[in-house]
Amino acid sequence: MVVNSLNFLIFFTVVFIVYYLPVCRNNERIRNGWLFLACYFFYGVADWKMIPLLLGATIIFYALGLRLKREMSRKNTRNASRLTTLGVIFGVGLLLYFKYLNFFAESFAELMNAIGFNVTWTTLNIILPLGVSFYTFKLISYIVEIHREHIEPCKDFIEFGTYIAFFPTILSGPIDRPDGLIPQLKGVKTFNYTLAVDGFRQILWGMFTKMCIADNIATVTDTVWASYSVQSGSALAVVALLYFIQLYADFDGYSNMAIGVGKLLGIRITRNFNHPLLARNVAEFWRRWHMSLTSWITDYIFMPLNIAFRNYGNLGICIACIINLVVIGLWHGANWTFGMFGLYNGLLFIPLVLSGAFGKNKKLKPNAYGLPKLGDFLKIVLTFVLVSIALVFFRAESIQEAFAYLGGFFSLSTLSVPSLLIGKSTILFILLLLLLEWYQRDKEHPLQFPIHRLWSHVLVRYAVYWGLIILILKYQAQPNTFIYFQF
Repeated sequence: MVVNSLNFLIFFTVVFIVYYLPVCRNNERIRNGWLFLACYFFYGVADWKMIPLLLGATIIFYALGLRLKREMSRKNTRNASRLTTLGVIFGVGLLLYFKYLNFFAESFAELMNAIGFNVTWTTLNIILPLGVSFYTFKLISYIVEIHREHIEPCKDFIEFGTYIAFFPTILSGPIDRPDGLIPQLKGVKTFNYTLAVDGFRQILWGMFTKMCIADNIATVTDTVWASYSVQSGSALAVVALLYFIQLYADFDGYSNMAIGVGKLLGIRITRNFNHPLLARNVAEFWRRWHMSLTSWITDYIFMPLNIAFRNYGNLGICIACIINLVVIGLWHGANWTFGMFGLYNGLLFIPLVLSGAFGKNKKLKPNAYGLPKLGDFLKIVLTFVLVSIALVFFRAESIQEAFAYLGGFFSLSTLSVPSLLIGKSTILFILLLLLLEWYQRDKEHPLQFPIHRLWSHVLVRYAVYWGLIILILKYQAQPNTFIYFQF
């Protein structure tokens, strides 16, 4: 039941109607109880066998949070630290067992065999629970933030359970922090017309980018990747660039739909993207891309590492950046391709750190014609190419496949005209995406047009809405599962 499906529309319509009934909107316990049931129903439809794991982990961290606060109020810092460590170990342990146990065990066995020891590993039949990478990070941050005294623990289990299993975000994020979402579950909930309208616009844009851009590009990239060994270098290069746009349109599309659904419920979900196609270097790219993940990793991994390595100057910052990016890469899955993806990105931080450009974040300003300045444009293009190369490792099934794909770039055929069956409509949609990314770079999403006389006219607004709906109905490709569902 994905957010752009008819089943989700029926499900959400029921949730929405009951949510705003007087008995719900005026009573947070009843409203949160309804949301809690809706969240578990939604998750159950997606992965009902893993409901006990989700519920069990939620119960454990709920109790852990209350006990941690009790120990802190008693000034028992040793027990408080132990409880926090226990929570972090348990959360990380969930990920290690379900996502990485077979991977690391097999890798260890291969290493031992390579150096002369006879080690075998029988692969365990472990099913990866949907959303486990996302809700475990919520659980960990909840305990850590209580220990840092940034938040108070939830005394209401239903409220806490709703935060952990919030249905718009549980399968593919964004990863909301407890201090951002939990307070929004309290008090009377009135329908916010302005917020809801913006939510509808964001959902519509998300559906367009997913169904008309990402899914149409997927028909090209999947075909080329399936036969990359016989493709021309030019085709491989173009598809590498296209995959970057596909991944962005797919994941940003989901994030926009999830955030839009949250707005319809009067809940602001963490923003996940800030126009990453306009990044002028890799550091800026990671500040704009999958921001809920990168900010989480930065706060809980990079900052402690940066403090630990502070005596090593720029070398310490470089090491912390590389470790940070490798962790981000491996978070995506149990494959060394993701580790290489992270390592490659981490190495690109080194010249930025050494040149002093690492911490700079100057605002993009247009030239006299309203377009990017030449220097910024060249930096954007270079960053786009560097990230596209990194995503070859992200997309490949193995390290060998990634290097074989990249090796195809270096041939005379790279100078040829690529023969790719990409529709003219898809090219126009990509250009529309790039134009709106630039002209709406100060907005949360491209349909947040400024209020002036033209846009404020109801006929203009509805022409845009219905135009996008018609394009979705006419040009949507064969539906593809959201890429980030696998993580």
